[in-house]
Amino acid sequence: MHPILLALLVLALLAVVLLGLRPLRRAVLSAPIFNMYRKVLPQMSDTERDALEAGTVWWEGELFRGRPDWSRLHAYPRPRLSDDEQRFLDNQAEEACRMVNDWEVTQERFDLPADVWNYLKSQGFLGMIIPKSYGGLGFSAYAHSEIVTKLSTRSSALAVSVMVPNSLGPAELLLHYGTDAQKNHYLPRLARGEEVPAFALTSPWAGSDAAAIPDSGIVCKGEWQGREVVGMRVTWDKRYITLAPVCTLLGLAFRLYDPDGLLGDEKDLGITCALVPHDHPGVDTGRRHFPLNAMFMNGPTRGQDVFMPLDFIIGGPAMAGQGWRMLMECLAAGRSISLPSSNTGMSKLTARAVGAYARVRSQFRTPVGKFEGVEEALARIGGHTYMMDAARSMTAGAVDLGEKPSVVSAIVKYHVTERARQVVNDGMDVIGGKGICLGPSNFLGRAYQQIPIGITVEGANILTRSLIIFGQGAIRCHPYVLAEMQAAQSSDRQQGLHDFDRAFWGHVGFVVKNKLRALGTALTGARLVGVNADVAPEMKRYYQQLSRYSAAFALLADTSMLVLGGSLKRRERLSARLGDILSQMYLISATLKRYQDEGRQAADAPLAHWSIQDTLFRLQEAFDGVLENYPNRFVAWGLRRIVFPWGHPQSLPSDELGQQVAKLLINPGAARDRLTAGCHLPATADEPVGAIELALAATLEAEPIEAKIRELEKRGALDGNPQANVRDIADAAYAAGGLTDEEYAVVKRRNTLRDTVVKVDDFPFDLGAGAIRPAAERRAA
Repeated sequence: MHPILLALLVLALLAVVLLGLRPLRRAVLSAPIFNMYRKVLPQMSDTERDALEAGTVWWEGELFRGRPDWSRLHAYPRPRLSDDEQRFLDNQAEEACRMVNDWEVTQERFDLPADVWNYLKSQGFLGMIIPKSYGGLGFSAYAHSEIVTKLSTRSSALAVSVMVPNSLGPAELLLHYGTDAQKNHYLPRLARGEEVPAFALTSPWAGSDAAAIPDSGIVCKGEWQGREVVGMRVTWDKRYITLAPVCTLLGLAFRLYDPDGLLGDEKDLGITCALVPHDHPGVDTGRRHFPLNAMFMNGPTRGQDVFMPLDFIIGGPAMAGQGWRMLMECLAAGRSISLPSSNTGMSKLTARAVGAYARVRSQFRTPVGKFEGVEEALARIGGHTYMMDAARSMTAGAVDLGEKPSVVSAIVKYHVTERARQVVNDGMDVIGGKGICLGPSNFLGRAYQQIPIGITVEGANILTRSLIIFGQGAIRCHPYVLAEMQAAQSSDRQQGLHDFDRAFWGHVGFVVKNKLRALGTALTGARLVGVNADVAPEMKRYYQQLSRYSAAFALLADTSMLVLGGSLKRRERLSARLGDILSQMYLISATLKRYQDEGRQAADAPLAHWSIQDTLFRLQEAFDGVLENYPNRFVAWGLRRIVFPWGHPQSLPSDELGQQVAKLLINPGAARDRLTAGCHLPATADEPVGAIELALAATLEAEPIEAKIRELEKRGALDGNPQANVRDIADAAYAAGGLTDEEYAVVKRRNTLRDTVVKVDDFPFDLGAGAIRPAAERRAA
């Protein structure tokens, strides 16, 4: 044998022996790596550790693995409503919508009417998540999501007033951490609406850095109910607290200190959550904020050296200092539902109403919805709405499966609200002047004003994208990184080395496999990728492409963590783009699952194709953004040859596909109904959305008659008639004997409804302020 070949063989055998014998591997290879890893690994604070370890890893973990198990995705049960939940949605939720006039709420009342508040309380809207054993409705997360979605198609004040008590707040925290006494006292009262909850977290000085809140409590002795007890003196200043102006029970987060050691040796106990009655001495609920003409109650709350017993702590004194973990574990469920649901509802309303408006409104004797420029906007509205609803439903279903998907909740919060912004902006462009003039007949203006609220609250979108999605997901979802970190920080060095050895070499094998898989699937265009699930044939290519990009993402993520190390945390743009890749893969997964779960509806296929193709293109752009800005250009060159060896395979959806989506929005049918399911649709023409629905039906009925009128024009039968104009031409055709009485009646009815739809409101010179202000002052008095 040739000496070189012999040497290579010997080296290969040594490598096999070294890697195969674990005790030898640990001593020779793993121990030095372990020691170096311990030195370079930055120390994590307790709050960082709690954030990383909170929640659960769900489907996003499969995407991080580089080889998604599609049969697992399909095995997740499709979320469904129980009979009780469906009845509530069809009756109580519909009635709540009927009781609210959004223009009156935003322009005249500045709050929900008293009878609406009473209805919400008496029907259990504020206690949907509270179990029936405590008097609540005991609804699923999916039912909660469906109800908020419906209410959001009517009024933001209505939706938010229901959403907040059922999201992150006293009820949820009590259910998970409250003492029996706290649960038995507060949960029935919350369920009946006798208590209106709010949760105060955000500080003016900490903002999105909630772990750094300056609000503090000092453990001390004081008088409570006539006797001296150990309690705490709390000082806080909070803002942006939804329902604070009307709450009766305030959840409060602050940092608790014990300088005198009354509870033990620990001086800084950490963030603590307490329940404080609004009328407790020293509580100042302040006035109210005015968030972009939205009339849900929101405002500041303050307190200075307010003494309260330790029993106010959620979970009692034993839970002092555990507030951050409590919030991290509960935040995922609430954030998975609230804003994704409300913004999806807003988008469904836009798709339904704007699509119909584009068919009713004509220019140049053609419905504006058939103009190619408008078709582009309608395609975006339809495609984004389809995907948003898919992600909302799938994520709510995860919560019902017992998951606390912290990374997924950030994905849907960010991407659903951003897509909603695009949807509403496109809707405003289509309806034009109708949208920019506020009034009772404007169905979209308030949504346009209030879109930034969803972008800002529950974690500002900029920070969610740049710091959380990948920053938390890279460690939390990766199959080995968190285990390596935990092993390196173990107090038992020998056990730590043992755990690190198993995780590290598993990680090495993981990287090698993903590199080979990423290159192989890229070279073959993923056409040889097997899909281990029963999938719709027309969707199979998307599963294959997503498998390819999952492997490429896993390789890119591992390479970035290896090459950039701790500096990756500071490279927010790079982290944001890596998060975009993970997010787009999750959104596509949800869309594929929706199409599958709903029975592979052929009529819905254009919506699924458009949304997936658009998102694949965004995913490709995110890969490009990472590679073009990668700090190590040599590594970037190598990665690009693996990820895109033949160039860019993805393109934007075709014009033809966009036109198919647009047609679904302007034509009544099952696909349009499925896309906008859950919209509150008034039945009368004195409501703007009701008028649009009636006008669409009348427009379709009149279209054959319109064609008949155009034939009359072509023959010259209407020449010289001054009524032969865009407004009165039906009168001219009828006078000329070209229309029957029945046909003329159909067109006249269409014209009346059309005029109702396209009209804009006008007001006195003072915009009615003279009439509104005295009425408001009388109510205040």
